[in-house]
Amino acid sequence: MSTLSTTLRVDGQAEIAYILGRPRLAPGGAFALARNQMNIHEFQAKEVFSRYGIPVPKGIAATTPDEAKTATQELGGQSVVKAQIHAGGRGKSGGVQLAHSPEEASEAAKKMLGSNLITPQTGPEGAPVQKLLIEELADIKQELYVALTIDRNHRGPAMLVSTKGGMDIEAVAEENPDDIHTEPIDPLSGLMPFQTRRLTRRLGLNQSVAAETSRILSALYRVFVENDCSLVEINPLIITSDDRVVALDAKINLDDDS
Repeated sequence: MSTLSTTLRVDGQAEIAYILGRPRLAPGGAFALARNQMNIHEFQAKEVFSRYGIPVPKGIAATTPDEAKTATQELGGQSVVKAQIHAGGRGKSGGVQLAHSPEEASEAAKKMLGSNLITPQTGPEGAPVQKLLIEELADIKQELYVALTIDRNHRGPAMLVSTKGGMDIEAVAEENPDDIHTEPIDPLSGLMPFQTRRLTRRLGLNQSVAAETSRILSALYRVFVENDCSLVEINPLIITSDDRVVALDAKINLDDDS
């Protein structure tokens, strides 16, 4: 691993400055982005996750309304239609829509494809939508946040977890930094089992899901290291009503200097 694309600062219990995708200042710390960073789409990140044994929802990429309709039929008649752009905040900007029938999925696809989606992370210029991810509906009991990035203070990877999954993590870091727990990782020894157990305890997970979550955290670290990533993020990592742990979203930034 080489240049940092994202940095964080941790002081005391949880004085965190953390960024997703663009430079920003926050209480207690500062951020810096690498000059050479390559992002991949959510559906591509989930393909990577699957290769490492990280559970993801069933999903099908689509580039036309007819493909979105067919994909929804294959997923049981209902789906989530998700715009594929390199920016967060899609849900609040119309880039994630529930479809209760194949026809609704087709209509949502017609509206999204070819549009310019503006989110808090795209800036006023927005981002063009050329591809969609059609995904099965999720049964959500709890939403968590997990990410791996580089801590420039100890010059190595760090894993961040929070019970505030599904939220704007930048806002959480600014307003309630104690809600984000950070685990620095020795790059020589890697993420150790005692560290994943400590993180699951900080998330307050019971035994029925703690072991599976620990396994996913270890797999996520392998994704980060073996693919020369500068950021790997799951927001949210969900726990379903039958206690499955699933990466509902996926973000991978690659270090283009590696």
